[in-house]
Amino acid sequence: MSSDRVLMCPSVPPHYPDAVAFGVVTGSVDAPAMVPLIPAVPVTDELLAMAAPVSPGEVFRFAAGCVKGGCRHWEDDTQRCRLVAKTVQLAPVVVEKLKPCAIRAECRWWQQEGKAACVRCPQVASSDPSRGGVMALAASAEYGEAG
Repeated sequence: MSSDRVLMCPSVPPHYPDAVAFGVVTGSVDAPAMVPLIPAVPVTDELLAMAAPVSPGEVFRFAAGCVKGGCRHWEDDTQRCRLVAKTVQLAPVVVEKLKPCAIRAECRWWQQEGKAACVRCPQVASSDPSRGGVMALAASAEYGEAG
């Protein structure tokens, strides 16, 4: 893998430059699930309006270029994403077989953790209105380093 290659973060807000929607969040607040969008869809005002009356992050999963050190989940000394490392450590496997994914080839999580990330990814919701559960713990800066 070239060091010049920009990988995508699969857990960004929709306002990131060049963001795309690559999944639709289904299920419930307590058990979100994601249906992949193939191909990924560029974020537009019209796409974001489709989420009303809730926030776009409750309806869509967004990806954009990983900002590395510009993100609180980035670990400079190891050049790794702590969010995906903690997700793999804490979250249960929710699919056994990998679903199609429009961003997998460019996904930071796939490049770092492989299948272990992908079998947990469908339960990740970019905006979690419940602010509880395993994914909130994984996203928390207060939870220690991933093992």
